[in-house]
Amino acid sequence: MKLHTLKRLRSSLPTTAQTLEEVADLWSEWRRQKLPLSLFLAFCFNLMVAPVVYATSGHEGSRSQAWALGLLGLGTVVLSVYLFVVMFVPEKF
Repeated sequence: MKLHTLKRLRSSLPTTAQTLEEVADLWSEWRRQKLPLSLFLAFCFNLMVAPVVYATSGHEGSRSQAWALGLLGLGTVVLSVYLFVVMFVPEKF
């Protein structure tokens, strides 16, 4: 590569301080906004649940149906836990 291309490439790369600042900003945003992190963790959990659902169905359904059933089961569990907490700790809500 030519010398001026290398200089342009080096000037466009962020410094370590800028990178650490960006990571700190992302970390503070994740601590304030729980929904994106919760959705990410739910999809990661579904990565473990969907193959189990697919295997227990005897391969009669498609993989997308297994994913949908895994998400439906996960949503049912989350909703039942939420309703259980609301019933026994109503002053919190």
